Amino acid sequence: MRFVFVHGGFHAAWCWDHTIDELGRLGHHAVAVDLPGHGALVDEESTLANRRAAIVAAIRPGDVLVGHSGGGFDATLAADAVPEQISHITYLAAALPREGRTYPEAMAMRDSEEGEFEADVGEMLGYLKFDDEGAMTFADFDGAWKYFYHDCDEATARWAFDRLGPERFGDTTVTPVSVPNFWAADIPRSFIRCLQDRSMPRWLADTVTRRLGVEQLTIDSSHSPFLSRPRELAELLVHATTTKPTGPLIPD
Repeated sequence: MRFVFVHGGFHAAWCWDHTIDELGRLGHHAVAVDLPGHGALVDEESTLANRRAAIVAAIRPGDVLVGHSGGGFDATLAADAVPEQISHITYLAAALPREGRTYPEAMAMRDSEEGEFEADVGEMLGYLKFDDEGAMTFADFDGAWKYFYHDCDEATARWAFDRLGPERFGDTTVTPVSVPNFWAADIPRSFIRCLQDRSMPRWLADTVTRRLGVEQLTIDSSHSPFLSRPRELAELLVHATTTKPTGPLIPD
């Protein structure tokens, strides 16, 4: 199999290196994408359209698409553009768009009949800083270690922290998202929850799982198993491709 990896906020393609190596040892191929505004593309504008285009350019027929954290939004956009080329899509502690809503709405809307909105911001904000153009960065190693890498040794956590970049939201916070082809295609899919996750609240993981119509898979890790448990993650990703949905997709 061939996997295409989409990183989450602050990260870039580098975060998948260890997992790609482990997949290679299992006999599989993989590539990781730098989204515009990240990694080698850090100076490029970040928009819904060019983030989607960067992923689509990496996809080949039959690929398994994996999105982590906020990269779940971008992976879904790409799957909507070329649903016939995706054999499976896995959400690793990842978010899922809500049809006709912005990303912040999708992240904050609880899975309840009342449609309650509640943002879990909390203490993490104290570790972030914003520049004059609105770009957000992790200013403090201790915060990154706490929320992203607490199950990694300090050397690994510092290696990752030194590579974190700014997060530029572009039009992602204000533009309603529509992915009708994704909902209609009913692509085989899975969701992996990180049991020690300090970044994605449990309620949101459970909500995404229900809306995907799947049985939740788990890994006993922080928000970043690609660094703390790459071998276990690689094996779980391969297993995930053998699973099937147990219910329908729920667009909103």
